Amino acid sequence: MMPGLSAPTTPRLLLSALLCLYLAACGGEKAGEQGAAPVEVVTTTTVAMQSWHDRIRALGTVKARESVDVTAKVSETVQQVHFDSGDEVAKGTPLVTLSGQQQHAALAAAQAAATEAERLYKRQQELAAQQLIARAALDTQRATRDAARAQMAQIQANLHDRVIRAPFAGRLGIRQVSPGALVTPGTVIASLDDIARVHVDFPVPEVQMELADVGQRLAGTTVAFPERVFEGTVSVVDVRLDPATRAVMVRGDFPNPDRALRPGMLLQVELERPERQALLVPEISIVQVGRDSFVYRVGGDSTVEQAPVKIGARAGGQAEVLEGLAPGDRIVVDGTGKLRAGSKIREVAAAPAAGKPRSSTDDPPADAADAVPATEG
Repeated sequence: MMPGLSAPTTPRLLLSALLCLYLAACGGEKAGEQGAAPVEVVTTTTVAMQSWHDRIRALGTVKARESVDVTAKVSETVQQVHFDSGDEVAKGTPLVTLSGQQQHAALAAAQAAATEAERLYKRQQELAAQQLIARAALDTQRATRDAARAQMAQIQANLHDRVIRAPFAGRLGIRQVSPGALVTPGTVIASLDDIARVHVDFPVPEVQMELADVGQRLAGTTVAFPERVFEGTVSVVDVRLDPATRAVMVRGDFPNPDRALRPGMLLQVELERPERQALLVPEISIVQVGRDSFVYRVGGDSTVEQAPVKIGARAGGQAEVLEGLAPGDRIVVDGTGKLRAGSKIREVAAAPAAGKPRSSTDDPPADAADAVPATEG
C-alpha cells in the first residue's frame, strides 16, 4: 500500500485502469473495422437459356404506292377544271383543259396542207407511172407530203398537252387552280396518290439485319387509330446500310382498302420472329458505358468482376446476350450502381421476375436484410 492512500482508494484505481484498457481495445477494433472493404448488399440471378419470342420494333412513315404532283407542261390559261378536291379518279381521266385556240387554228391549216400534199403526190404518182414526169419530181412531192403530215402530228401533240390527265388511278388532293388561271410548266394542279396499298420504310439495326426477310409478317399501329392493328408483309430489304446509323432500310407493304392510312402518318412497326432459345438477362443488370456494355459477374468468393457482353434484341424487360456470358453464370441485378470490379457482395433477396424490373437499380428494399437471411454463397 502506497503511503498516503487509504485502503478503499486502491480498488477504485484498479477499476479505472481496467476500464481504460477495455476502451482502448474497443477503439482499436472499430478502427480495424473501418479500414476493411465494405460489403455491398445486392440481388443476383443465374442466367440460363430460355424460350424467346422477340420482336423488332421501329418507326416508319407511310408512303403512297404511287404519288405525284400533277403539273402543266405548257404556259396557257385554264379553260375548264373537271375534278373536285378529294376525288377518286381512274387512270387517264381528264383533270384540266387548257385554252388552245391558236393550236386548233394551226391544226386546221396543217390538215389542209397535208390533204393538198397528199392529192398532189397521188397525181404525180400517176404521171410518173406514165413516164410523163421525172422520178425525182415524185420523190420531192413525197417528201413534201411527209413534212405536212409531221407538222399536223406536232400540232396534235401540242393540243394533247392542253388536256391534263391522271397518270394513274388514285385520290386527288386539294385543287390548286381555277378556270381562267394562267399556268406555266411546273405549276401544281393537284396531288395524286394511289393509297389502295401503302409502303412503310423503317430502319433495322445492323445487328438484327439478318432477322428481316421478304415475306415476314408485320403489325403496325398509329396514334390516329389506337385500337386498330394494320397487318402487312416485308416486301423489300435494301442492299445498302446507312453508314451514319449502321442500319438497313426495310420496306413493308400494307393493304389499305378503306384508305385509313394516309401518306406522312407515323406508324409503329413490329416485325415478329419465330420462337427460339436464347440466353436472357434482366435489362436492369446491364451497365452501359459509351458504346460498351457489361454486367457484374459473381465469383466463388462473393466478389464481382466486369464481364463485357454483346447485347442483341430487347423486349419485356429482358435482353438477349450474344457474347460474354454462359449458362449458369451468376450476375448482379439490383445494386450495380455502387459496385466496382473486385467489390464484395452480400445477396439479400432473389432477383425480380423477368419482364417486371424494379423501379430502382441501386438498392434493395430497406427491410430486405431483416426479412431474408443473408447468404454468402
